[in-house]
Amino acid sequence: MSRDDALILWFDEITSEDVPLVGGKTASLGEMYRELGPKGVTVPGGFAITATAYRLLLERNNARETIRSILNGLDTHDMENLALRGRRIRALVRSLRFPDELRRAIEEAYAKLEARYGAGCDVAVRSSATAEDLPDASFAGQQETYLNIHGVEELLEACQRCFASLFTNRAISYRVDKGFDHFAIALSIAVQKMVRSDLASSGVMFTIDTESGFKDAVYITGAWGLGENVVQGAVSPDEYYVFKPTLKAGFKPVLMKKVGEKAIKMVYTDDAKSPTKNVDVPLADRGLLVIDDEEVLSLARMACTIEDHYSARAGYFKPMDIEWAKDGRTGELFIVQARPETVHSRKDANVLRSFVLKGTGAVAAKGKAVGEAIGRGAAHVIKEASNIREFRKGEVLVTDMTDPDWEPIMKIASAIVTNRGGRTCHAAIVSRELGIPCVVGTLDGTDRIPEGQDVTVDCSQGSEGVVYMGLLDFEVQELNLEGMPRPKTKITMNLASPEQAFEKSFIPCDGVGLAREEFIINSYIRIHPLALLRFGELTDKSAKAEIARMTQGYTDLAQYFVDKLAEGVGMIAAAFYPKPVIVRLSDFKSNEYANLIGGAQFEPKEENPMIGWRGASRYYSDNYREAFALECRAILKIRNEMGLTNLEVMIPFPRTVEETRKVLDTMAAYGLRKGENGLRVVGMCEIPSNVILAEEFLEVVDGFSIGSNDLTQLILGVDRDSALVAHVYDERNPAVLRMVKQVIEVSNRLGKYIGICGQAPSDYPEFAQFIVECGIQSMSLNPDTVIKTTLAVAELEKKLGR
Repeated sequence: MSRDDALILWFDEITSEDVPLVGGKTASLGEMYRELGPKGVTVPGGFAITATAYRLLLERNNARETIRSILNGLDTHDMENLALRGRRIRALVRSLRFPDELRRAIEEAYAKLEARYGAGCDVAVRSSATAEDLPDASFAGQQETYLNIHGVEELLEACQRCFASLFTNRAISYRVDKGFDHFAIALSIAVQKMVRSDLASSGVMFTIDTESGFKDAVYITGAWGLGENVVQGAVSPDEYYVFKPTLKAGFKPVLMKKVGEKAIKMVYTDDAKSPTKNVDVPLADRGLLVIDDEEVLSLARMACTIEDHYSARAGYFKPMDIEWAKDGRTGELFIVQARPETVHSRKDANVLRSFVLKGTGAVAAKGKAVGEAIGRGAAHVIKEASNIREFRKGEVLVTDMTDPDWEPIMKIASAIVTNRGGRTCHAAIVSRELGIPCVVGTLDGTDRIPEGQDVTVDCSQGSEGVVYMGLLDFEVQELNLEGMPRPKTKITMNLASPEQAFEKSFIPCDGVGLAREEFIINSYIRIHPLALLRFGELTDKSAKAEIARMTQGYTDLAQYFVDKLAEGVGMIAAAFYPKPVIVRLSDFKSNEYANLIGGAQFEPKEENPMIGWRGASRYYSDNYREAFALECRAILKIRNEMGLTNLEVMIPFPRTVEETRKVLDTMAAYGLRKGENGLRVVGMCEIPSNVILAEEFLEVVDGFSIGSNDLTQLILGVDRDSALVAHVYDERNPAVLRMVKQVIEVSNRLGKYIGICGQAPSDYPEFAQFIVECGIQSMSLNPDTVIKTTLAVAELEKKLGR
């Protein structure tokens, strides 16, 4: 028998060239099983029932013409018409008699699996269409998968249902829309040994950031139990990011870990008709991460191996969409599926496209943003799948969750909002492919968004998606980056939010001149570091309870602060790697520290915190240095464990040269030494003493970054928080300009770094021109002004003959 006539092929016989025989999904499984097993990618064994077998089934039963007649007159935009025809074809296929040779081949193959794994071994039965995952069409998820199948009779029944699923409503509609002939596509089935993730966890990972298209991260999601809940969006999973370049260099760069809600999990049953079911996850387990750091890194390494293999085969970068599972009996991690990512891999990297919202309104719901677009329309709240036929083009779909049956209406929606799901769920994947905004995991969007209400769905602001009441104006901006000039003056970026880092990294720049710790502490940690270090001394009972809830899973509470700070700053450092990223050590005022959970007990009350106990003065103080040690530990973790040595440190508000030395000595005592492993430490130049004694300061630090906000305040004697004297505050005042020019000249003469990270160059083009003329080496700007300032500086340098 020739290979093309084979009814069964084992995974070790299959390569990626076998898509016409076994479909994209199974061809990928075979390729990984054969080629990547020796490289550490573990794939459960199994076999494929080929497309030849499917065609034989139709041919022996004379089914092809009957199916054609049922499809005659099909209207995919008429939901009832589509549903009726799909139902008739599926019933027909399920009634077809298996030819004897096909039945025998399946029985013999399953017997071999039983010999290897035990009598009645549990298998997954996965459909695999022969046109799956073409560059312009993703058939993934169009057909069915059946889990926990035991014995040959159950297997045959599952195979029959798999074959019938080639004609689900969504699959018929998808083929018509993409222009595929229904009989040019066949169905293969992968029969694969189950991984007992019902006793552990499973999920989905991408070798690219699904929202921004950032290529250097592995994005992993996971939940308790079998993986269908993550794929379908029935749970909000845990999320993890791993940085690929330093992972490959041997470091452990887990950039981010976020606990998902994970309210339910899918487990085995003893019922052959319903072999799986969902059960509630115990409350104590919902707050725990489903895999530890070493497992996250192991999955990421496998993901990189898979991506590298397929990219080498293709001859170009080929990001992958991968399903994984952990066996609860053995603790082993397995890859159960891999396919090409089909959205960002098709994007034009030279075009920067952004959506800009022109106003705001009352907030109806919030959740995780999918994509970066904005959409609007009348909300159509659908709580029952039976009502999807009522949906009309241009409406905003609001529902609990979606599955592939919803795809015919999803493709005519202006936006999608779901109660449940994470950024790798079905609704997220389909909306990404369609290019429409989607907000998942709102929890109660179907209750909070009124039926028929005009709404605007905004995913342009980072990781949080917002649904506003009313039709708000927005615009779409496109910028072609090809041939954009790079000036001699370094143009860097001010950045606070780690969740915007990947997206902002596509803006052409020379790194980050100011990464603010305060935003990360305020938004992600929220707890005063001393409240973690001295938890037993806390007198505020509600604060203690909140801290205990937030730090669930930590025995060393201080490590929570270290980990979260390292994750936030590490995300920014990774996004711009290997370009320099300067992180400013914490610069809260005492009143701001007091607002952190548990903070009031450890902070003094000051009349004027703006010029009080802030910045450098805190770090070496006996009242705070143990808290400062946590910042040092976080930066060491980023540089030494994650391998992100592009991270540099900036000391805020250094009042005196001696104080600056004390800060450096304190840092060194906690292992963070200037010069070690290439660490550069710069000081903020934001106090007149920094300018007056610039030479002395620059003997101690590696350079200066001008903070124009505080420098202006202290030169002019203006409290910048006071509205009464706001008219006096102006960075363009001659006194300010003279001091700025002076410190630039001194720094350049001494061969030390001199940059600026204050607001002035972002707000005033003439200020930016002035500092370029003075010889500033680098200016750090707000992201929205980077492009226009880059162009202006390039033009100015041309006039200056640089």
